[in-house]
Amino acid sequence: QVQLVESGGGSVQAGGSLRLSCVASGYDGSSYNMGWFRQVPGKEREGVALIDSGGSRYTSDSAKGRFTISKDNAKLILYLQMNSLKPEDTAMYYCAAGRGWYGLRPEYRYWGQGTQVTVSS
Repeated sequence: QVQLVESGGGSVQAGGSLRLSCVASGYDGSSYNMGWFRQVPGKEREGVALIDSGGSRYTSDSAKGRFTISKDNAKLILYLQMNSLKPEDTAMYYCAAGRGWYGLRPEYRYWGQGTQVTVSS
């Protein structure tokens, strides 16, 4: 059974940084596409950053230049380094994984429970 567990969320002032982690278990993570999504109440879940099984990275326009996705294949941990945070980055952040490739669309098979990020002005 694939499991994804996120951590690293919290409260930070605008301009600050956070690093999210997602520990994966139950599968060979190196062969999966993985990514970070976020959602605020009343809005659709949106893709933030993805890394495919070959290591190529994709970042949303809103996160480009500020957020960096990376993965430790040996430890099966996915990271999201978030710098220059803005109040509009406030959301629940989810880790996702799957064999299919859906780009930034939230159609991946496996999801974590989420970690809350709150950015105050």
